[in-house]
Amino acid sequence: MQRLLFAAAFLGALSSPAEPQGTVPTPVSVLGFEPGTDKRLPTWKQVTDYFTALDKASPRVSVRTLGKTVQGRPFLVAFISDPSNLQNLERLRQVQRKLMDPTLRTAAEREGLIEQGKTVILITSSIHSTEVGGFLTPFVIADRLARGTSAEVRSILQNTIIMLVPSQNPDGVDIVGNWYRSTLGTPAEGSSPPDLYHYYTGHDNNRDWYAFTQPETRYTVDSLYTPWNPQIVNDIHQQGPNAGRIFIPPYMDPLEPNIDPVLTAGTNALGMEMAWRLIAEGKTGIATNASYDQWSPARQYSLNHRGVRILTETASARLATSINIPFQALGTGRGYDAKVVSWNFPALWRGGNWGIGNIVDYQSSATWALLAAAARDRRMWLESYATLGDRALADNAPWSNAPGVPAAFVIAKDQRDTQARDRLLWTLQHGQVEIRETTAPVSVDGRAYPAGSHVVLVKQNFGSYAKALLERQAYPDLKEYPGGPPKRPYDVTAHTLPLLFGVDVAAVMGTAPATGGPIAAIPEPKYSVAGLSDARTRRIAIYKSYTASMDEGWTRWIFDVNRIPFTSLVDRDIKAGNLNAKFDAIIIPDQSAGAITRGLPNAYPDSVRGGLGEAGTKALVDFVEQGGTLLTFNDASLFAIEAMKLPVKNVLEGVKNTDFYAPGSILAAEMNQNHPATRGVTAPVLGVWFEDSPAFEITDPSRATAILSYPASGNPLLSGWLLGGQRLNGKAAMVEATVGKGKVVLYGFRPQYRGQTNATYPLIWDAIGRAATQ
Repeated sequence: MQRLLFAAAFLGALSSPAEPQGTVPTPVSVLGFEPGTDKRLPTWKQVTDYFTALDKASPRVSVRTLGKTVQGRPFLVAFISDPSNLQNLERLRQVQRKLMDPTLRTAAEREGLIEQGKTVILITSSIHSTEVGGFLTPFVIADRLARGTSAEVRSILQNTIIMLVPSQNPDGVDIVGNWYRSTLGTPAEGSSPPDLYHYYTGHDNNRDWYAFTQPETRYTVDSLYTPWNPQIVNDIHQQGPNAGRIFIPPYMDPLEPNIDPVLTAGTNALGMEMAWRLIAEGKTGIATNASYDQWSPARQYSLNHRGVRILTETASARLATSINIPFQALGTGRGYDAKVVSWNFPALWRGGNWGIGNIVDYQSSATWALLAAAARDRRMWLESYATLGDRALADNAPWSNAPGVPAAFVIAKDQRDTQARDRLLWTLQHGQVEIRETTAPVSVDGRAYPAGSHVVLVKQNFGSYAKALLERQAYPDLKEYPGGPPKRPYDVTAHTLPLLFGVDVAAVMGTAPATGGPIAAIPEPKYSVAGLSDARTRRIAIYKSYTASMDEGWTRWIFDVNRIPFTSLVDRDIKAGNLNAKFDAIIIPDQSAGAITRGLPNAYPDSVRGGLGEAGTKALVDFVEQGGTLLTFNDASLFAIEAMKLPVKNVLEGVKNTDFYAPGSILAAEMNQNHPATRGVTAPVLGVWFEDSPAFEITDPSRATAILSYPASGNPLLSGWLLGGQRLNGKAAMVEATVGKGKVVLYGFRPQYRGQTNATYPLIWDAIGRAATQ
């Protein structure tokens, strides 16, 4: 059993005899092991059993079930504070609301509210389920707060209200934990499971913070963010094992231009204080201002809703199995070298054994440093919080780092796709954005919008957030060094909802239009596709690789939410052949050709390794030649080009990133109006999601047709970042090729990107609708 390095540091908080502790359960009393024991992970039932017991035994803890996960497990939050605070929770919530919203308070009330209020802190953990320290750190934090009697514990309890979410992905606790336990002692020990650890999204569950597609996201937003809008969010994660031991903000550039500088400064100050305390405790390998940026609201919800986001990323092991890393084997992180002292990496970790106990130790220490500082500086946090509310409603938009802030955005009611329109309205309202209606006609760039059009005023509590989602992004052209390659963003660079959803939205500059009051909540639309929803007129299959693909999960999600029946096919199903007897259309979501054909390596059990191989590839070729339709998304198209010997080449193959680079942007595309696969497209401006994607050139026009092409000239960038866009001019973005009696449809983009691209969904539905009818 690995020695628990953090135990000694916590004993002081639990050793005072001033308060009997015999009735409050300890983690070990429920788990049967100390959190951080090598090769031991809890089940979700054990997590819920512990927090349920804590709720019953401690007046400092109140546990609530917010709902059921995708797979039916309870989703929990533990409110932790002084008993007097928990007894007055609703009153304190109203204080928090008044501090947040200047329209709910007078200037004379401000000081009294600050005196009454508490620093509200949301702690979220283990949204990514292979980051298994996050299964265990909540036990340590909850135990210390529930049983501790030190002055620091009392300060935290008295001055803060903590909302602790033990896991944002309870299903993944069991998916990963069960896989880990089943592979102990085998070559697969410590490997990732051959399934997504969230049923639909996998790792992308932490990219759902403005689309709100998953119930787990909605529980956190609806029940914790929206009622409380916490001042601080501590988001506990893990990173790779070969650089620093933990990342703590400040973040790297770039900054999203709609995040208030007050929040950026607060994030920086709190993060640096945490790093200072950890180094003073003797911890090493702490990186700041490294690796992670502050760009997208897809993962920065709190920074767009008045709360600093303290992301911590601790080095991983092989799940709960220890590893040994010699000092010389350490590498670089973005912004530092783990073998070289620098201002943002001042204390070197000298290598050695690293395991689950170390992970829990670092995570727990970082969270405790945050809690202690937040409690001590309660007044400063509340004063800053109230100021943020004042700045949100100020006339000169002091929160913005960009020139030319619009007064409003007008959303036409007469959209061709009413489901997409209503999804946009619902999405904005779900993120606490007020929507109104104009009381008089509005003219924008020569177009008249009648009275009664929907409008989003930027001067409102979360107008900056609305602006971030409704405007087009201009990601800065950052280089690793002058004249060097592009500086890779941590995630993607665009999040323009009107382009993603395919909705007409116009920015109003100057004076805001006259409006009525906020409209009532728009219900989430009931999504459907004519001829496909609730029907089996097409026999559809989706390939599910054991090299688990998030894109495959998102594909299943859009089919399920639109109620379109389908069958999931794994490798052995395809290798069995005779596919035409069962299916008209087969979809291969975005995945590399190697992952599709070779699959998982030999360390995995025989039942899941090996990919399609020659037999599966031949079965797909036979399927198409005998009249089937194969749809391939993004990189999977390169597999089809090779396997089917298609007269198409990827013009970007081998091109250096100094000559072409598009790490997640929205690009303009033009439709072949004569092709039936484009008949359902209604977007006023058609943009496709391009993320390290291929672009096509047809070498034999008698066998292949371009369905979508990039503009013949000019820069195709609509939103995000694009280098070398001229290489796309006139190239095909979507191609249909004939093979025998069937068709292969190549998408050089992700038409169902993260469940957000309503604009390009019809390109999937129309291709399926034509299957077996050609």
